[in-house]
Amino acid sequence: MANSEVILIENIPGLGAEADVVKVKNGYARNYLIPQRKAMEKTPAALRNLNHLKAKRAEREAAELNKAEELARKINKLKLTMILETGETGKAFGSITAKDIAERVQAELGGIAFERTQIVLERPIKETGSQEIPIKLHADVTAKLTLQVKSKAEEEAQAAPAAAAAEPGAFKSKPKARHAK
Repeated sequence: MANSEVILIENIPGLGAEADVVKVKNGYARNYLIPQRKAMEKTPAALRNLNHLKAKRAEREAAELNKAEELARKINKLKLTMILETGETGKAFGSITAKDIAERVQAELGGIAFERTQIVLERPIKETGSQEIPIKLHADVTAKLTLQVKSKAEEEAQAAPAAAAAEPGAFKSKPKARHAK
């Protein structure tokens, strides 16, 4: 099996980024990379044009870094509260996963998209309390999300006194009307 060297024109996961010179199998280069305009053959003329590809790569990487830093600032300011279903003994019936957190953050930030795989959770959250969840947005940028997890019973207990305070006299008996005879 012969290998050939090609210059990548665009970022290809697992292979390299634009302006990288990589060795690949002849068939992969000839049948896929070159016809799809994802790479070009390594020739003296192509090597002279390599600086243009390097500039394009630097521009793309700078834009990605700026976008990640902006998103990190928004996520660092965000404080979320999520409800966890628990029993009478405090044992959790479910858990909060990276997918749940990703959906909630996207909803709070107006649909800004990022992958759930960027959320760094060793295991799903099954206990109440405050936690800081790291979110890896870029190789150089990691945001910290403050997540407050409350049990459903605790949330209902806090909501009941608030409802009673909202309606003064809701639990008091009404005075009986006196009828004139």
